[in-house]
Amino acid sequence: MYLLRSSGVRLVELIYWPFLQMLTWGFLQKYLAGTDNPYAQAAGVLIGAVLLWDILFRSKIGFSTTFIEEMWSRNLGNLLTSPLRPYELVAALSLWSIIRLAVSMVPVAIAAFFFFGFNLLDLGLALVAFFFVLVLTSWSLGLIAAGVILRYGLGAEELAWSLAFLLLPLTCVYYPVSVLPEWLQPVALALPPTHVFEGMRAILLEHTFDPTDLLWALGLNAVYLAAGYATFSWFLRSARKNGTLLQLGE
Repeated sequence: MYLLRSSGVRLVELIYWPFLQMLTWGFLQKYLAGTDNPYAQAAGVLIGAVLLWDILFRSKIGFSTTFIEEMWSRNLGNLLTSPLRPYELVAALSLWSIIRLAVSMVPVAIAAFFFFGFNLLDLGLALVAFFFVLVLTSWSLGLIAAGVILRYGLGAEELAWSLAFLLLPLTCVYYPVSVLPEWLQPVALALPPTHVFEGMRAILLEHTFDPTDLLWALGLNAVYLAAGYATFSWFLRSARKNGTLLQLGE
């Protein structure tokens, strides 16, 4: 909190990329609205996809970078040799990721309304479920990335930035699941965010909402979150056993 409060550059960085993406895809949506394709004419489909994707990505980045900053400052060893329990550290990282997410996404969502007339709140109560699913997925990814970085050091730091993008083509952010090859569709449906983006399109294009998909997504998230925490805990025990915690840093 001290770092974010005392650095205006950090605040700008939190908003810069989501705002830039919103403008880029918003103008593309505006262009496509003038075509004859009914899918392209649907107001806010692309903008909604961008904003929901950024919820996942920014929450993941908030989780990972907060963890990595402790390594950059060589403070992680101090934290983990204190009475701090691993689940308390994970809880703090999760809470801080939501705070960073609010700082970055609320101004961008407001700008999307004034620039393009897209109101994220038009998704209604489903937005709460979408938000919950995406944030849980981001924590799962953040735990796995943090565990791998503990094991392999800052040489694996790139994983913190790129892991979410590995899911981008499979979670069908900008297109329906039916676009994928048939053999790949079950893989996509096994990922919780896919159900969010399918649900978003159903609301904006067909004005329908099926809670069954979100129940599946929540169940899948429970599995992935447990796997992520188990991975993080295993790597943490390994780092403590090998005495590498105090050697981590730039």
